[in-house]
Amino acid sequence: MKSADIRQAFLSYFEEHGHTRVPSSSLVPGNDPTLLFTNAGMVPFKDVFLGRDPRDYVRATSSQRCVRAGGKHNDLDNVGYTARHHTFFEMLGNFSFGDYFKRDAIRFAWTFLTEVMGLPKEKLWVTVHISDDEAERIWKDDMGIDPTRFSKLDEDNFWQMGDTGPCGPSSEIFFDHGPEVAGGPPGSPDEDGDRYIEIWNLVFMQFDRDSQGNLNPLPKPSIDTGMGLERVAAVMQGVHSNYEIDLFQNLLKAAAEATEHADTTTPSLRVIADHIRSCAFLITDGVLPSNEGRGYVLRRIIRRAIRHGHKLGARGSFFHRLVAALDAEMGDAYPELRQARGQIERVLLKEEEQFARTLDHGMGLLETALSELDGDTLPGETIFKLYDTYGFPYDLTADVCRERGVGLDETGFERELEAQRERARAASQFGAEYGATIELEGQTDFTGYERLEDEATVVGLFDSEGNALVALEPEQRGVVVLDRTPFYGESGGQVGDTGYLQLAEGRFLVKDTQKQAGHHLHQGVLLEGSLEVGAKVTPQVDASLRTATVRNHSATHLLHKALRMVLGDHVQQKGSLVTPERLRFDFSHFEAMTAEQLKEVERLVNEQVLANAPTRVETMTLDEARERGAAALFEAKYADRVRVLTIGADDYSVELCGGTHVQRSGDIGCFHIVTEAGIASGVRRIEAITGEGALAWFAAQEDSLQRVAERLKARPEQIEERVESLVERNRSLEKELERLKAKLASAAGSDMLSQAQEIKGVKVLSTQLEGVSGKDLRGVLDQLKNKLGSGVVVLGVADDAAGKVSLIAGVTDDLTARVKAGELINHVAGQVGGKGGGRPDMAQAGGSDVAALPAALDSVSDWLNTRL
Repeated sequence: MKSADIRQAFLSYFEEHGHTRVPSSSLVPGNDPTLLFTNAGMVPFKDVFLGRDPRDYVRATSSQRCVRAGGKHNDLDNVGYTARHHTFFEMLGNFSFGDYFKRDAIRFAWTFLTEVMGLPKEKLWVTVHISDDEAERIWKDDMGIDPTRFSKLDEDNFWQMGDTGPCGPSSEIFFDHGPEVAGGPPGSPDEDGDRYIEIWNLVFMQFDRDSQGNLNPLPKPSIDTGMGLERVAAVMQGVHSNYEIDLFQNLLKAAAEATEHADTTTPSLRVIADHIRSCAFLITDGVLPSNEGRGYVLRRIIRRAIRHGHKLGARGSFFHRLVAALDAEMGDAYPELRQARGQIERVLLKEEEQFARTLDHGMGLLETALSELDGDTLPGETIFKLYDTYGFPYDLTADVCRERGVGLDETGFERELEAQRERARAASQFGAEYGATIELEGQTDFTGYERLEDEATVVGLFDSEGNALVALEPEQRGVVVLDRTPFYGESGGQVGDTGYLQLAEGRFLVKDTQKQAGHHLHQGVLLEGSLEVGAKVTPQVDASLRTATVRNHSATHLLHKALRMVLGDHVQQKGSLVTPERLRFDFSHFEAMTAEQLKEVERLVNEQVLANAPTRVETMTLDEARERGAAALFEAKYADRVRVLTIGADDYSVELCGGTHVQRSGDIGCFHIVTEAGIASGVRRIEAITGEGALAWFAAQEDSLQRVAERLKARPEQIEERVESLVERNRSLEKELERLKAKLASAAGSDMLSQAQEIKGVKVLSTQLEGVSGKDLRGVLDQLKNKLGSGVVVLGVADDAAGKVSLIAGVTDDLTARVKAGELINHVAGQVGGKGGGRPDMAQAGGSDVAALPAALDSVSDWLNTRL
């Protein structure tokens, strides 16, 4: 049975039993600071289990793409060397959100495995948590499981995704490959063998673990089950290794061809075949190689694959060539992979080329370290510097050292590595507490799409810590929750509305509006009167600020489309901020935009603004939106029914968005890009302005231009010509100044020859120069050496304003065997708080102690007396 058939059979089975099929979410968890990657099928439903994200279904099924290559769940180092570890895998899951619980979950799993998949019952082994007597009774009494094929375990049967979040006892189902395979049943001393393989895990979600480790009951007990597609495929296809299933065979063949290594069973080829899957899907989901966070993990996976290819003898860039084989294998199931194929190949090729340079540079550094090695062991600090600073793989360092008969200080390397891990853990944002919530039933009815003023009732009052209040008094800060509101709560990059809640006798100033668990939280201060739960209020949004905000928000949609038209379909939104003053748009792109590209993007947006086409907002199912070609914004989470915004002539931009927008594209007024810059590896940022903000910016620029024109005594249209003339004149004057300074320095040098003294038959000149810059010292030194013919020269210049000292020492060629300029300059520099170096005949240095310069130069004679 092929993997694709197993995936379809699983999803169809649970659809037939009332589950809603949900597509795979991004590998980048949406709005979850506790996870690096989506590492389990339940991750997209985390808020649903916690009661914070109500859905219109209570049963779901999915085939979720997962990556385990960082954080708590990290299988990277095992990949390729075991039969079942992967960085990327597909988790088939069925979920219940307060609907059915243990009995039905167990029945669904057992029926699917034994009846749909046709697995023999005597080949299956079941485990439960030692405390879960209920699950034990269901398995033995209802399912009739053989008690001799049943275990009660402790830690192995309590599941949690991270240090915090939903968790609970679990029940696992294992497949027995038979006595011909080594290994014992779960819980036995030989359980790590390959005979008994876990294929399904049923998690009975009952608790939410907080940052203190407390287990708090979930609002409704739920079910999270997962069955690894690759593992089940191995069982159904009668093989013992996941790498022998159909999903991997073509990838292994492609890897063998790319590396020119015929043996498809070698661990290195398995690493490459596994890693192309995780790398390609991470790039598909917007992750790009970088030196931090998710991008760093992606870079590490790519480089590990490249390293294994080179180990097999691959020549040149090869890894990016495997994307075609992956597309052929998985493109039908995941169309987004096929659509992103070109971008994936470009990213991988660029990373391969960059890593090739890293390897060349690292080999040079390693060769230097080995040539200077005192002893037969390479220090751990050196190994770590190569690894951490230059990205040079540890195993390559080990290979080279092994060939040279040099040992490695592994203990020292591990010590440095652990110190780096501690620093990373301390600075990491991943692992933060998921966040406390305001406990309140129901949700706020948002009316802000249609109006900016409404009538509402106060349903909750809270302080800044989330504690419930009975009333607010004047000048008291707090959070107000209403049953309905026109105030937009911050989300999707758009900031929250501000304004007032008008009371019968008083008013509440709303400084910000946030969303939480279906409620809009009006944060601010009571200016006058009193406010109690149950009070009637009139919420009034600041209309001018909302209008400016929607102009900028609608412009981001036009900008996104224009960027994809000018730069290519690889452009993906990586974040945004929409305020009344400006818009900020982050997007994936590998190089700075040219001036011409920026002009074209700006022209395309303003073309749509001038078209003044009506904006259209429609509500439809997520599948319908995808069929319409609607773009989903970065890391957003959507319900089954979504809001689709179409803006611009001829349906120019179609995107999913819950924000507020202009009624016609012309309402934006005008659009202007202020800045474009890089903010991370492969991520660029555009800041732009619209409407009144743009007009004010243009006016300020015109005022500035007029002031410059007045200073130049020219009309604005003459400024460019006048500035070019001034630049040319300034360049000419600088050349003349340099010529005069050189002439002055030469004259001063001739005068200084009279100051030279003789030490043991050697002419020595050590003096401080005035009116000479540090960069002119070299020219003066060369002149003095030529005029001396044979001798030693030391010159110093002090910059009192900057607090810096510049030094230079020169030794004529006939004396370099007796005096080294580098040693001499270090002697002098050490006395002025600096250091330097150079060749035997010339060396330079700097320092910071200006006052010490005269004494330092005077010490040259004594120093030379001891060496000549």
